[in-house]
Formats: sequence, structure tokens, C-alpha cells
Amino acid sequence: MLTEARTPLPYVSESRRACDRRPAPGYWRRLAPLLALLACVTRVPSFVRPLWNPDEGYLAVQAGMLAHGGRLYETVVDRKPPLVPWLYEAAFAVFGSGSLTPLRVCAVAAQLTTALLLASIAHRRWGPTAGRTAGVLYLLASVGLNPEDAQAATFEVFMLPWTAAALWCADRRRWGLCGAAVACAFLAKQTGGAVLVPVAWMLWRCGTPRRDLVRCAVGAALPVLAVALATDPAGFLFWTVTGSGAYASFTGSELHVLGRGLTNAAILAVACAGILPPIARALRVSRTGCGDLWLWLGSSAGAVLLGFHFFGHYYLQLIPPLALLGTAALQTLPRERLGTALLTSACCCALFVTWGLLAPRPELAHAQRVAQEVRARSAPHEPVLVWGMHPETYWLAGRRPATRFLTAGLLTNYSGGRDGPQVGEKYAVAGAWDVFRAEFATRAPRLVVDDSRGAPYGAQRTRSLRRMLAPYEVVGDVDGAVVYVRRG
Repeated sequence: MLTEARTPLPYVSESRRACDRRPAPGYWRRLAPLLALLACVTRVPSFVRPLWNPDEGYLAVQAGMLAHGGRLYETVVDRKPPLVPWLYEAAFAVFGSGSLTPLRVCAVAAQLTTALLLASIAHRRWGPTAGRTAGVLYLLASVGLNPEDAQAATFEVFMLPWTAAALWCADRRRWGLCGAAVACAFLAKQTGGAVLVPVAWMLWRCGTPRRDLVRCAVGAALPVLAVALATDPAGFLFWTVTGSGAYASFTGSELHVLGRGLTNAAILAVACAGILPPIARALRVSRTGCGDLWLWLGSSAGAVLLGFHFFGHYYLQLIPPLALLGTAALQTLPRERLGTALLTSACCCALFVTWGLLAPRPELAHAQRVAQEVRARSAPHEPVLVWGMHPETYWLAGRRPATRFLTAGLLTNYSGGRDGPQVGEKYAVAGAWDVFRAEFATRAPRLVVDDSRGAPYGAQRTRSLRRMLAPYEVVGDVDGAVVYVRRG
């Protein structure tokens, strides 16, 4: 009933009283352990598999190459910024490269940090109950995707604390730190820069003087500039911004890609079943007064759409603003709705955690069998080439790649099931084939595995690679992956 609705507290930037709210003594001492326990429980499935998806494999191989003298954006390349590869490299340097468990622990810490920042924002705006609600809702929804997307220790998981930190700093008008957080979000993954939209809106709404705008801009620019100078400036610009035109295209397998997008959106909607109804109800009852949060959600949705691939892990970016909007909505509804929202979210979370514990991983099993064959037919010091979309094979086999291009996608534009007209050599990253041929000529691999398994980028459908395989002979087959060994 509308008469039972509680009056929403005003938006923080419009109420000095809301801005001055401080946690009661012991508030964080009680809340932080609860959120830490919840973060650990929700991510238990991440520890039951040696590897969850090819992105983890790519990062693991990159870290190994960097540890052995590779240079990012020169002899080690990817379309991603460097913070997460550097994190993997640091973890391997301290704990060894044989397991991703230290990175799984880092992912738990990242999710906990995000939850604490969201709780702090909600507490400041709506009070202690809202702080607890925001942190719990976020962690319960954070695993609400296919386990290979939600449980992996990859780019989005390490990007989210920085996006939340940007809103936290903007909420407190610490504009220099806010800009730095935006920069770090971008340096974890490019789409993290979408948080700049709500930050800019908050700057405008607060009527800050020019010096605050300058502080934010300088805070955002300096880390990016420092990273560019620490790597290769031209390579950094190319690989993270300008070199992905063909990749970020909707052409090719439109129905397949659209189906993936709708499926992942439906999965996330199930995970947020406790959050979405209060938001919808609050919109009908009253204004929530959360323009910055709606902009955060909208810019994050735009980031999901960017590139037209709709992978499940892209949707993780939507969960922090949804958790805060759900918390804001619950402030306007009868108190019993809070218990319903938390119970629904907990049940959905249990469903996804069970899925993560029990779901089979056939692609991982295939990569492990191929890696076993690679180990059997090559020596540890011999470079090998795995022509496919599973770079984790190198890491599982303990072999170094013969090229800087760890997937066939960089050389053919094949990605995520795209099998339309924009797959082939002419759609490769600019200049990639010249570099690939030179590497193949100077460091010819002992072993080549064509792991395309009928995909349109297969060796027999890629003219240049077919010519390069002329000195090789077929010696085996592993679940459709063809194994070549150099004659003599």
C-alpha cells in the first residue's frame, strides 16, 4: 500500500545532514567480518577448479612471459590494460606460477573491498541498516552469472573496487583521489572508465570550483600517463584504444551474439531477483533521488554493450549500481520488504554457488588433455604453438609460446563464436601477420596444435598458416585438435 511507504532520505549532495552522518562506534568492527565471511562463502567454487576460463589462462601465460623478460605491448600483447597482468606477475613471483589460488584470494579481497565501499556509500546516504543491506546485497548478487564468468579471477573482478572507490571519493568530494580511482578502473579494464559519467554529473551537481575539476582531471590523467611511459606509449595506445576496431563490431554471427546477450541478461536478472522488484516498486511509488546511481547503471550498461560481444563477465559491472539502487529503493518501502529482498537474494546466491560447485567444465578437460599431449611430445625448453582460443594450454603444459599472439583471435578476428564474414587474415590486428611470420621463422616451434576443431580460423582455412605448416607432419589427434611435429 502506498500509504505504508516510508519517506526516502534525500540525496546526499542535497543534504548536509546526510553528508555528516558517521558510523556508530563498533559499526565497521561488526559489519566487516560479516561481509568477509560472506565474500569467502560466495567464492568457494572459485577454488575447486584449477582454471575457470581462457582469460585466466591468458593472464597466467602473460605473467610467465613477463617474468622471463617479456615487455608488455611489445613482446607480450593483449587488448587489455596492464594492471591485472601485473597483478598476476606479482603473485607468481611471490607464490610461484603453478597455481591460481593466490589470485583467487585476491579476487575475494577485491569483492570484499567493493562491498565495503558500497556499504560506506549507503551508510552515509541512508543510515546503518542501508549500509549493511548494500554490502550484503552486492555480495549475494556478485556470483549471479555462469560460474566461468562470476568465479574467475579476471579483469572485471579487479576493476570493480576502483569503480566503487571513484563513487566513494566523489561522494566525499575528494576529487583528486576520485580521478585516480577512475584511472585505475580504466587501467584494470577499459570499460571501467564508464564510471567517469556519474563522477562528472556529481561534479556538476555539487557546483565545484574550477580547481576541483582540475584535481579530478589531473588525478585521472597522471596514472594513465605513468603506465603508458612505463610500458611502450605507442603500443599502450594501440593495444588498449585504437587497435580494436574490427573486434568491436556487431557484424558476424549477429543472432548468436544477440542470443548470448539476452541469455546472460536473463541469468543476471535471476541473480538480482531480490533487488529488481524493489527498484521497480520504488519507481512507481516515489522518486529515489539517486541520479548519480542511475547514471552509473546506465554508463555500465553502455560498457556492456560496447564491442557487441556480451560475454557474461561483462555484466559484473552492473551489479554495484544495482545493489545501491536496490538499497535506496528499500528505504522507501515497508520494512518487511527488506527481509523478503535479502531472503530472495540469499536463495538465488545459494543456487549459483551450487552451480559453481557442481557444473562440469568440458573445455577445461579438453585443454588438460591437449596439454598432456604437448608435454609428451616436447621438451620443457622447446617453444610450441597452440592455434586456437585456449591459451591456458600453454600454462597447463608448462611450455612457452612460440609467439606473442596467444590466441588465433588476434590473427583472424575470431572471438566468442563469431564466424561471419569478418573472420580471416585480413581482419587481423594491423601488422600482426608480419610479426607472426618473423617469429615463426626465427623461433620455429617444435610442436604445433591446431585446436580450431572446425572453426572458421582453422589451419586448413588460413592460407598463410597452411604454408607455414609445410615442414610439419600430423602425428596425432586429441578430441579433434590436430597435433603437428616438425620433420627432422
